[in-house]
Amino acid sequence: MSSDFDFCIIGGGVVGLAIARQLSSLGSVLLTEQHDLLGSETSSRNSEVIHAGLYYAPGSLKESLCLRGKHLLYDFCQRYQIPHRPIGKLIVAQQPNDPALDQLQHKAQQLGIPLQRWNQQQLQQQEPAVRASEALYSPTTGIIDSHSYMQALTHQAEQQGALVMRQTRFLAAQQTNHDPAWQIALHTSDGPFTTSARWLINCAGLQAQQVAAASGLAATHIPDLYPCRGHYFSYSGRSPFRHLIYPLPEKNLTGLGIHATLDLGGQVKFGPDTEYLASDDLSYQVRPQLRDKFASAIRRYFPALDEQQLQPDYAGIRPKLHNASQSATDFCLRLDQAQKSLHLFGIESPGLTASLALAEWAERSVSRE
Repeated sequence: MSSDFDFCIIGGGVVGLAIARQLSSLGSVLLTEQHDLLGSETSSRNSEVIHAGLYYAPGSLKESLCLRGKHLLYDFCQRYQIPHRPIGKLIVAQQPNDPALDQLQHKAQQLGIPLQRWNQQQLQQQEPAVRASEALYSPTTGIIDSHSYMQALTHQAEQQGALVMRQTRFLAAQQTNHDPAWQIALHTSDGPFTTSARWLINCAGLQAQQVAAASGLAATHIPDLYPCRGHYFSYSGRSPFRHLIYPLPEKNLTGLGIHATLDLGGQVKFGPDTEYLASDDLSYQVRPQLRDKFASAIRRYFPALDEQQLQPDYAGIRPKLHNASQSATDFCLRLDQAQKSLHLFGIESPGLTASLALAEWAERSVSRE
């Protein structure tokens, strides 16, 4: 049976755009995004860090896709002049001979990730404002202009014939015994719209569970969503750091701790923290009362912090698949070859770094038919 498109991708965040670019060289692509701006949710509300791949469970998708995605992303940035910088990251420990640093160093050696261990004297020479007993230096960690990156992905996908529809909300999709193509109901700025596609690819982020349910995926195959807000505070004045500064990650990897990142203009921001939300409380407000909490965490590695220079900036919400008391979960990628559907759940960090590797995975999946 014929269909209007080979691939319909729901969600115009960084992963949906990367997949649209990848698949538009194989066939016709429709990408739908409910907002006017692409990537306006999780994709543009993060630290804009290119991760080295240190933190994730051995053998996990997060680990393998981050490692592969990092190399693809740096190559893409250089090839297409996307603003970025391999600025390097310091993971600081307050106690000497911290076993957590040993574990990260051993993991880096196993994975072939460049890493250096700095003692207190070396740390002070490089980052005199930072207080710590020792640190790990990760030279392949970097920063990227995520907006320029998403614009480039969009442009390349459209050049290859992809149709990108903004202000288009997914309503439902179904297949029948008589027609295996997906019949897809959408609501556009002009009203209801129906179309069809051979493949349905769900990259809807915070709405991925809703999209899956509305396309008939069995409830037993849809993981629970635990939205988790992370707040950021900007820091006025000249940057006290040359590198990204991270404390040791939280034990269950709920977050990487309130760290210091720099943007490409040299502006410092601190965050994110972790605040689990009710599913109906998805606001992006940054409460000024959080300043004391942030200041307390930051002063552990930056004692000269001037709290008055901390200003509420922005927040992002991560589509986590575990709650605050559970260990971190992996990406959840559901492929149904018979129904021709892909569902991507829990694409949080390192989703930006892994985006091009996830696009490769999607291409391999649809090419098996």
